[in-house]
Amino acid sequence: MANPIIDKLQARFDADAAQGMDDVFQFIFSDTDDYYLVIKDGRLDVRQGEHDDPSVTLSMATDTLKGIMSGELNGMNAFMTGKLKATGNVMLATKLTNLFPST
Repeated sequence: MANPIIDKLQARFDADAAQGMDDVFQFIFSDTDDYYLVIKDGRLDVRQGEHDDPSVTLSMATDTLKGIMSGELNGMNAFMTGKLKATGNVMLATKLTNLFPST
């Protein structure tokens, strides 16, 4: 089952920004299926479901992720107001906008 927000992330992936990384971003969505992104040495692999041992887990609604990725919503504000919950290596979450630039 395709997910438009996940498809958009795939299309925007910046392989140069991911050089040397070996991390798993788990997305737990309140309103759709869960996905995780495996980023390793400039490559992106998107999988549906839950990873056994993600580097960081981000829980939110898909609209929250859309807002953060479009720049309309500040990720830190989303975190502080409870729209976004993060566990694990929370600092990795700050790299999302570099890995998936808006244009």
